Amino acid sequence: MLTVVYTDGACSGNPGPGGWAWAVPGGAWGRGHDTATTNQRMELRAVLEATRALDGELDVVTDSTYVANCFRDGWWRGWEKRGWRNSQKQPVANQDLWKPLIEAHKAGRFGVPRWVKGHSGDEMNDLVDRLAVASSLGGDDASGSVPPSPEDLGPPDRIVSVAGATAATPVTPSSPSLRELDPAEQRAERRRRDGRIPGGTLCVVGGQRTLPDGPGPLRDRRRRLGEMMAAHAVLHPDLLVLTGLRPGAEALAGEAAEDTGVDWAAVLPWPDPQDHMRAADRARFVHLRSRAPQEITLGRKVPATVADRAAALSRRDAWLAAAADLALVVWDGEDPHGRSFVTRMERALGDDVTVIW
Repeated sequence: MLTVVYTDGACSGNPGPGGWAWAVPGGAWGRGHDTATTNQRMELRAVLEATRALDGELDVVTDSTYVANCFRDGWWRGWEKRGWRNSQKQPVANQDLWKPLIEAHKAGRFGVPRWVKGHSGDEMNDLVDRLAVASSLGGDDASGSVPPSPEDLGPPDRIVSVAGATAATPVTPSSPSLRELDPAEQRAERRRRDGRIPGGTLCVVGGQRTLPDGPGPLRDRRRRLGEMMAAHAVLHPDLLVLTGLRPGAEALAGEAAEDTGVDWAAVLPWPDPQDHMRAADRARFVHLRSRAPQEITLGRKVPATVADRAAALSRRDAWLAAAADLALVVWDGEDPHGRSFVTRMERALGDDVTVIW
């Protein structure tokens, strides 16, 4: 039998005084505090304390992508393989909490945590949030074997007076600081804040004129792209393929995604970017855009000049690099646009970039 347990962390400032909490629906609960900590540490501590207080296998529910994505995407395997270094060869933050938590996961104490959106009306998520905030504000620890009383939850509006302030100041769990996270964690946190990219992503990009001539070679390249997308989708069932549909490799990627049946999205730098394409490219773009299951438009205004369009495309490329977990880059080894993609993606993703020559 699995025991469902909700966990949450809170911090007044980041760093600052913090609190953690866990609770079993209709049953036991616990909360605690730290005088100087971060939001991430409190999220980790909440899960770790639940494993220490409860017996058997747990079904952990958290609103922290920092916690959930580590186990869903297997970040910890890379950390262990690299000697607890992240993909940028820097020491992994919060190792003193991650290591015992990962050992508990490996021992079967809990599986992949389930993620729930915070402050979305989930009764148990709201309860552990109030418990964590109560410890953060009160600087105390508490626990119980039956559901907490109103006194255990703290004030419902979570208002605390701050010395020197002219009015009461609301205290809520703070968002993670991106500087505390390694690149993979930063991408997950940016996706959470952006709200348009749930789950894992595979970005397919390339130079505009790097594909072979003739229908036969193009079919082979399209088939190969589709096979690689399908293989990644088997490993990551929630995979979303991102492509900009620009002429060349990106348009081919849209066709390959449609052939394969994977979930995919067209990422546009501004509304109707096809207006500046050649007639044949424009027709292909419009067709593929109409077939895309999802569409993400990054800029609201159409650039007025060539320089503005180049800047908008550069922002689109940066967004793709930040949103992607994996990348396929089609490149002939010479095209400068393809070279910039390879450099940008390898800087962001390290070993998770595959170049298709």
